[in-house]
Amino acid sequence: MSPPSPSLRPIADVAQDLGISPDHLHTYGKHKAKVDPAVLAAPRPRPGQGRLVLVSAITPTPAGEGKTTTSIGLSQGLRALGESVCVALREPSLGPCFGVKGGGTGGGRSTIEPSTDINLHFNGDFHAVTAANNLLAAVIDNHVHHGNEPAIDPRRVTWRRVLDVNDRALRSCVTGLGGTNNGHLREGGFDITAASEVMAMLCLARDEQDLRARLDRTLVAFTGDRKPVLAGQLGVTGAMMALLKDALMPNLVQTADGTPALVHGGPFANIAHGCNSVLATRLALHLADWTVTEAGFGFDLGAEKFLDIKCVQAGLRPALVVLVATARALKMHGGSRLDDLKRPDAQAVARGLPNLFKHVESVQAFGLTPLVALNRFGADTDEEVAVIAQACARAGIAFAESRHFAEGAEGALDLARAVITHAAADPAPVRPLYQRGDRIADKIRAVATTMYGADGVELTKEAEKAVKKAEALGYGDLPICIAKTQNSLSDDPGLRGRPTGFHVTVRDVVINAGAGFLVVLTGDIMRMPGLPQHPQAEKVDLVDGRIVGIG
Repeated sequence: MSPPSPSLRPIADVAQDLGISPDHLHTYGKHKAKVDPAVLAAPRPRPGQGRLVLVSAITPTPAGEGKTTTSIGLSQGLRALGESVCVALREPSLGPCFGVKGGGTGGGRSTIEPSTDINLHFNGDFHAVTAANNLLAAVIDNHVHHGNEPAIDPRRVTWRRVLDVNDRALRSCVTGLGGTNNGHLREGGFDITAASEVMAMLCLARDEQDLRARLDRTLVAFTGDRKPVLAGQLGVTGAMMALLKDALMPNLVQTADGTPALVHGGPFANIAHGCNSVLATRLALHLADWTVTEAGFGFDLGAEKFLDIKCVQAGLRPALVVLVATARALKMHGGSRLDDLKRPDAQAVARGLPNLFKHVESVQAFGLTPLVALNRFGADTDEEVAVIAQACARAGIAFAESRHFAEGAEGALDLARAVITHAAADPAPVRPLYQRGDRIADKIRAVATTMYGADGVELTKEAEKAVKKAEALGYGDLPICIAKTQNSLSDDPGLRGRPTGFHVTVRDVVINAGAGFLVVLTGDIMRMPGLPQHPQAEKVDLVDGRIVGIG
């Protein structure tokens, strides 16, 4: 790993800021640690209750709009104003690090550190999830091979293997080749670790007992007479718990200027539920007056799942939603080509505003207050910024400009002050888009029409069969987790702006009984991404003991 910046504070000092005792801190060198969730049982070290700020974004460009960077910058700005704050973020996956986007630790002067360590192998959490997932897969195949009870039908194994690398060649494969000693011949495949149900369970678990219960009830296969087989029936969940023991503990690091950061869990938002762990969020709320957290991609993806799944399950109440926008994204939604996004074009910014205000409406649909944060880039003109600010003023929506990437905490002070002004002191409960008792198709329709602006939903024959099966098995009351492209409000990645007159096509529904939701697959979204023609991996190297090219 690369050596950390010499300016970083010892992690014990960062823990002390949050009132974490040495007994609850498990250090990984000088600048990383895990925090024992037992901290939650101790009295809150500060009076009152912490407030939760959710950072989301408009529909992003392929490069992203700096949602993580804005979350980090906001936390830096709050700390510079003398506030007690902790930022709670997801862990980066190796897939994007070596794929299209690169690292996931922010950028410029708003980063979490030590960034290279966090981007690669961070405290082993992703590896533990991968190992636990694949141990269960191996036990399932071993069960079939030996003919153990329950008698699993190899044609009806639903549990897939995972790997934390983008590899399209593994989406579908055949296992058991080479004769009977190599297992039963069957079709299978790999998802990326960030889409593993084990990752979702880890991130939604309240504690060790809850994680064990989730693992036990995980649906993995069916018998020949189509009876469900749960992981708990295979006698392996104890071993999975052993692998996940340390991964269950949130990781403590810091921002570039020493603000405490809890970084834990890493589900993607386009193919999973897109939020950091419940434990990390609850720890931050317990230890600091302000918790800043983010949910992946645009509000239609990660934030919807944060609110309809995570908040409902964990009883969380956001005090404010910060909606990150950029001039370049609005130009894209206004019709500009990707190659032209750095060129000044206030008219294109204005044409792209419907995308921003669709997300504003979506925030308000949950009964929450939005604050539009312009992540300002160096090439943005005053005229472009004025178009956005004036549009928000006319709509009565709070607006703040932030230059945290270039200026760190100093550049985020206006945003931090706006958050303090507009955050609810006693937030109301989240108003979900649907009730658990609603029919599955009605839940999908509620999200598609309210969040995406769709006219309706179309289910393929396979999806209709999957819905009937889930309801017949007693899973109809679970919330839904829609896997959808991040590049559009619709399920067609080519539709920019605020699309209208479209239907969302559902091609399958997958039961994630342990996580406690149904994965709804739309469009051509894949749970194992592929690499681009020239992946970021081509830029990564080890030079004189220092890793370069990640970021």
